[in-house]
This record gives sequence, C-alpha cells and structure tokens, in this order.
Amino acid sequence: MSPSPLISAAELHDLFEMGRGPVVLDIRFVLQTGSDRAGYEAGHIPNAQFVDLDTELAAPPDHRGRHPLPDTETFVAAMRGAGVSDDSSVVVYDAGPATAAARAWWLLRYFGHRDVRVLDGGLAQWVAAGFPIGTEPSIVAAGSFTARPSLARVLDVDDVLEFAQNNILLDARAPERFRGEVEPVDPVAGHIPGAVNRPTTENVDADGRFLAPEVLDGTFGGLVPEGKDVAVYCGSGVTAAHQILALELAGIDAALYPDSWSGWITDPTRPRA
Repeated sequence: MSPSPLISAAELHDLFEMGRGPVVLDIRFVLQTGSDRAGYEAGHIPNAQFVDLDTELAAPPDHRGRHPLPDTETFVAAMRGAGVSDDSSVVVYDAGPATAAARAWWLLRYFGHRDVRVLDGGLAQWVAAGFPIGTEPSIVAAGSFTARPSLARVLDVDDVLEFAQNNILLDARAPERFRGEVEPVDPVAGHIPGAVNRPTTENVDADGRFLAPEVLDGTFGGLVPEGKDVAVYCGSGVTAAHQILALELAGIDAALYPDSWSGWITDPTRPRA
C-alpha cells in the first residue's frame, strides 16, 4: 500500500524530536478574506514557511475562475523559496480542517512531488496536543525543487459535460450552493448539469480530522458505481482538492476540474442547473 497522505500532530512532533523534521508549509486561508499571513505571524508550527494560496498556489483570477492553477515558474519559485527540494519530505497544514492545505498537497503532486502529506486536523490539532508554537520568522535555505511529470489528473473544461453524462462529477460545495439557493461568493448560482453534490464537510469529524478510510469508502462507494471514473469541482478548485484527498483515502483515484464553478460561469453559453 502507498503511504497515507495524512500525518498526525503526534507523528509530526516525533519526527522533529528525532531530528528528521520535514519541510513544513503553512497554507492558512480564509474564504472571505484570502491568504492568512497574519495568522501565520501570530503563531505557527516552528520552522514552518508561509505559502500564499492566492499568489503562489494560484494564478490571478481570469476566465478560468477565482483560483486558476499557477504556472510552473510561479509554483517552482514558491517551493524553492520555502526550502523544498526534489528529495524533501513535505508536510502541509492550515488552521484546520485542511481545505486549503489540500490545495498545496494536490499541486505538489500535480508538479510531480510524491513525498507530501497533510497534517490531519491542521494547526488546531497541533495546539490541542500541547506542542510548541513559534512566532519568529523562519529562515530556510532555498530549495532546488523542479517540476516533474504529474502525479495528478485534470479534467479539461471541454470534456466536463460529457464526463458528467458518462461518469461521476462531484460538486464539493455546500448543498445550498449546489442547489442555487444561496451564492455568497460567485455572481451566478447553481451547478454544472449532471453533477452530484458531496460536500467536503462530510469528509471530516467534529475535530476536523478525516474520517477513517473504511467510513469514507462506504460513503463514496454509494456515489461511485464500479467502473465509473470520478472528477471533482468546487467553487474555485481549492476545496475540491480536499475531496480528492478523501477519495484517495477511500481508495478512489479522482481528477480535478480546476476551473470549477467560478470558471464555468465565465462563459454564458455553458449550461447551468
């Protein structure tokens, strides 16, 4: 079996105690206000490096939505600046429950980096365990990260509707957004025709930690018939990565439609449900 894409706070702390600490990236982000550097500066896991989701894990908003995939040069520069090299073991976290950290996990895999894990439950679980918090800026030597063949799959916009007809396209947003009853972020409400709603909030327990693989397998198993491929979207391609991580825990390989709903609606000729 492949190593779990998750690491617990206790496991991460043990690695530090043994002098085998990985490169740790802080990906804190708030949907309403964006990347949370202030939160990082107020307290973070010692030696963690802040990575800005809006500017380093995404390109500027355009016809592809609010968080298009970053270009290779931007992402490589961000990883090198954070001390990541090709042989680095990387752990990514956010405040919890990993909806932002999963974006960094997915992108590292997208750019060919296999050794990356998500801190299960995020900083909240690190703090709950009583482990130390740092407030001083962390200085690291530049890494030598390079982009390599992708380990992640992407669904192209031109294939979305056909895919939804023949396979399983999961919408990871809240049910009321999927139904078009409310839309707090994007200018148009609704969902992509043929999509099935499965909110990311159902991936975790009350403490923000991922449910056990067998529980996730049971949940997703009822949505994904045998022999069907799976792709995921959300509002802007961020929280959909959280769904892909949960699907991986359940033993299901899934693609990301990175433009997601915010990109889909930039073309008024595309159908909406």
